[in-house]
Amino acid sequence: MDAPHPTSPTASRPEPRGKVLGVGLNKTGTKTLRHCLEQWGYRHQTYDLEAFELYRAGEVERLLTWMEDYDSFEDWPWPLLYREVDERFPGTKFVLTLRDSPETWYRSLCKMAVRMGPLDTYEKHVYGHAMPQGHRAEHLEFYERHNRDVRDHFRDRPGQLLEVCWEHGDDGSELARFLGEEPLPAQPPQINRSAPVYGGDNLWRAHASRLRHQWAWRVKKRVRRG
Repeated sequence: MDAPHPTSPTASRPEPRGKVLGVGLNKTGTKTLRHCLEQWGYRHQTYDLEAFELYRAGEVERLLTWMEDYDSFEDWPWPLLYREVDERFPGTKFVLTLRDSPETWYRSLCKMAVRMGPLDTYEKHVYGHAMPQGHRAEHLEFYERHNRDVRDHFRDRPGQLLEVCWEHGDDGSELARFLGEEPLPAQPPQINRSAPVYGGDNLWRAHASRLRHQWAWRVKKRVRRG
């Protein structure tokens, strides 16, 4: 068996509890889910480039060994491993985070590409394109197919899957009941809201918006420095 990942929780942590896997795609409120899980004390693993490279290399067994040291997961590559996790770790709870519509999700992805530039690290390999603009139909089909496949997988086990949409007013109480946790003292914040940049499907307008966003960011940075 491989040695634990060097950033895994230390041996002084409490005994691990049942695992929780966020199976929603990125830009569906995964950071808000992470916030809730960390507030409840789960030993959490978010996106990780080394783990994603293992996934791309087909090293699923190494990833499952990696997961033994954690309680909860969200973002890449973890949502892509729900079938393997379900088989390896019986009793795992799965949380499917959603946007209020596929179009809202797609626009949020487009805005992220404008803010950050070509998404070469993860999204290019998952969705097939570093910039989503101009590939709307492919992205929407991927989003809907992924959610449909997750639902189909747990169709006969509804107690293992919870769907959450923060935009519909989910305040974390249903998630708390699902996981057997106490309600959080305050409604979880919607973390990582999109900046007011172009969220449309035109690639050239996206690049122009990115240049304006970069210029405005540099100006603000100079102003803060005085």
